[in-house]
Amino acid sequence: MFDYHVHSHFSADCDIQMEKMIQNALKKGIMEICFTDHIDFDYPDPDFIFEFDLQTYDQHIHQMREHYGQEIAIKKGVEIGIQPHLIDRYNEVLNEESFDFIICSMHSTAGYDLHSGKFFEGKTLNEAYETYYTELYYCIKSFKNYSVLGHLDLVKRYRYDQNVHHFLEVIEEILKTVITDGKGIEVNTSGYRSGLESGMPDMDILRLYKDLNGEIITIGSDSHTPDTLGYGYQKTVEQLKDIGFTYITTYEKQKPIFHKL
Repeated sequence: MFDYHVHSHFSADCDIQMEKMIQNALKKGIMEICFTDHIDFDYPDPDFIFEFDLQTYDQHIHQMREHYGQEIAIKKGVEIGIQPHLIDRYNEVLNEESFDFIICSMHSTAGYDLHSGKFFEGKTLNEAYETYYTELYYCIKSFKNYSVLGHLDLVKRYRYDQNVHHFLEVIEEILKTVITDGKGIEVNTSGYRSGLESGMPDMDILRLYKDLNGEIITIGSDSHTPDTLGYGYQKTVEQLKDIGFTYITTYEKQKPIFHKL
């Protein structure tokens, strides 16, 4: 079992020490864990400053590897919060630092964060979804410094209605770009914990990704607490197998490693 989306006290929305996460991962039988703490420049909610000292982060990962490396593989990742005006800034940071794994996620759209609901004010859900996916498509066309695209349909976690158009045409173009660039997508199992019927992205998007010959997929719990590590992993593996995927992916120095399901 691999968990490739885990947060620790380096993320502004998590107060759990990295060591505690590792200890619980060992109890759950997780073979490999990747810390992907948040760097989310210019985040619209002033209560959260999603930045941390990268040198201290690197040192802490190294210490954890020295202490627990014989029991569990510990990878150094990061989750960046992409916005169109931040692409050059992220490139500067990521070109200067070394990571095993980089998740590219969109947590803010059109200058508004998604979690507070402000982004949805004054819009129909169709308008909100269209804005989200159009901006994400722009970012993915322009930004290449990442490993996988995180929780592609995150917008649904905050406002969902099964009758809303899901914009599969735009999503298809996003996925084509991801595949052409040699990148992948994650299945973020926090969708189950937030009331959705699947992880993120949903099964329709995963089928589309398979039809487009997408191969690179990671599974991550998006855990901010130790009890949710590995959540939904086996269920997700079975769903991926049902769709026709034969591998899941881990990373070493931003190179994908494929594991047969």
